[in-house]
Parts: sequence; C-alpha cells; structure tokens
Amino acid sequence: MDKKGPDKKERLLAALEQGLVMIHLDARRPGVLVPPHLRNESHLRLNLSYRFDPPDLSVSDWGVRSTLSFSGTRFTVAVPWSALFAIASHVTKELFWMYPDDMPPELLQQTMVTSKVPPQEVPGAVPPPSEPRPRAVLREVQGEKEPEPDGGPRDEPPTPRRGHLRLVK
Repeated sequence: MDKKGPDKKERLLAALEQGLVMIHLDARRPGVLVPPHLRNESHLRLNLSYRFDPPDLSVSDWGVRSTLSFSGTRFTVAVPWSALFAIASHVTKELFWMYPDDMPPELLQQTMVTSKVPPQEVPGAVPPPSEPRPRAVLREVQGEKEPEPDGGPRDEPPTPRRGHLRLVK
C-alpha cells in the first residue's frame, strides 16, 4: 500500500461525508482503470459523491473504486492511492489536500511556475527554465486626420472610430 494511503483514505472519507468531492489523479499510473479515451491524461479530475447513489463506491486500503457516468455511459473506475495527488471538496472550498510527491512531473513544474513557489520548497521539483519571456509592448499609433470638406468646422459630431492601440511584439 502507498505510504500516504491511510492519510488519503481518511481525508477522502471525511470530504465525502461533507458532499461532492473532486479527486485529481494521473490516469497513466499502474493500476488505474478509466475509460480508454482518458487513459493518457496526466491530470484527470473525477467527481465522487454519496448523493450520486453509487451502487459500488468503495474506499479501501488499495484506493477508490466506483461506477461513474462518462457522457451517459457507465464505467467502473479504479484509482490506487499512488495515482491520486489531490482531493478537493466542492461543499467546503477550504478543504483541499495536495500530495506533491504523487503529482506528475510536468504538472508539478507547471504548478510551480504559475504559483511562483520556489523550487526548493517543493520536494523533488525541477526548477523552471530561467529564460525571460518576451513582453508585449503597447504603444499609441497616430491615426490620420480627416480633412474638413469645406475647410471649416463640422456641425455634426465626428463618427466614432475603432480603437487606436495595437499589440506590438
């Protein structure tokens, strides 16, 4: 059994008691059973709830098993604890547990970049590339002035024109 299995099991059961729960898993891991079109997903999210009246929802020492509906077709999924890397409660938004050691490497790196977490604070994380990304620069573009037809001021208001800013890369 996964070393973190008992903790994951306890947290998932507690969240299920609250209501709808989303589990985050790497469907490519050994032992995962999901529909064929989802087997290569590095970040698959599945919703579980006792309210779905699942006939076979099982949370055991091995992991989670349940029959779920995918586009109207029922499929029995199996998720070992080693493939599950986050648990989120839809009911109480503050209940969210992450297990970075079990996250797919590409997702872990993406999470570090977007959340700006220093690599030394995430175990096993590879620091993101330090190349600076080019920044887009906005500048004002002067439009051509329309000449007055008779050389004098207009009585009617000018027609609105499109914006005059454009993105320059």
